[in-house]
Amino acid sequence: MSQESKAQVEKPGRRIAFFIDSFNMYHALRGKKYRHYKWLDYSRLCQCYVKKRDTITSIQFFTAYIPYSTDKLIRQRKLVRAQENNGVQIVQGVYKKKNRYCRNCHEVYETWEEKQTDVNIAIELLKGAVQDKYDTAMIMTGDSDLIPAIHAVKEAFPHKAVGIIIPIARGSKYLKKEADFYMKMTEKHLSGSQLPDKVTMADGRIIQKPEKWYADYAEPVVLPQVEHEHEPEEVDNGEVAVG
Repeated sequence: MSQESKAQVEKPGRRIAFFIDSFNMYHALRGKKYRHYKWLDYSRLCQCYVKKRDTITSIQFFTAYIPYSTDKLIRQRKLVRAQENNGVQIVQGVYKKKNRYCRNCHEVYETWEEKQTDVNIAIELLKGAVQDKYDTAMIMTGDSDLIPAIHAVKEAFPHKAVGIIIPIARGSKYLKKEADFYMKMTEKHLSGSQLPDKVTMADGRIIQKPEKWYADYAEPVVLPQVEHEHEPEEVDNGEVAVG
């Protein structure tokens, strides 16, 4: 068969849209083992999950700026700006305060709760299907709260596929069952998708990789403060306790 004939019978590539749950990725990478991979080039990471004939139509990065830590906010803003510089669309959520009850000290304390990310992903996923912006949607998350949105797209647009990219060291058997397919993130994907230590922005400014995200960064020794029951502590449900 001639090269021309082969081209005629080959299936056309897929139009793929990526939806990145940055909060879920943050928790996957926050431990010492993977912390040095946080300086990710998400546009490059997405390339790990497509074939040569596929076309990436959009990459959306869903996040919310941290209100409770100046240092973390500075690092987060650097990462977000680097993604924007590479053509990634940023979709903002918010943090809101919430009261919780401590069963140990029997006091009410405040937490910060990340809001809107799941809703924003669901809206953009459905909107992209309605506007026919993709053939395949790939959601980078391990959050099972997105199952209703995935089910809605599959039911209304059975010709479209929805896949899950599960962040490293995470798992979600319920998402796997609902999605048309799933892919696992590996350390090789992360190591091969790092931003340069110094990112040159479109306006010529330089963004430096945060010091804390280097592999050889040594955490300062902090003595325990037993008198404080509610020191800020992030948990994997979108909340952070505030003492």
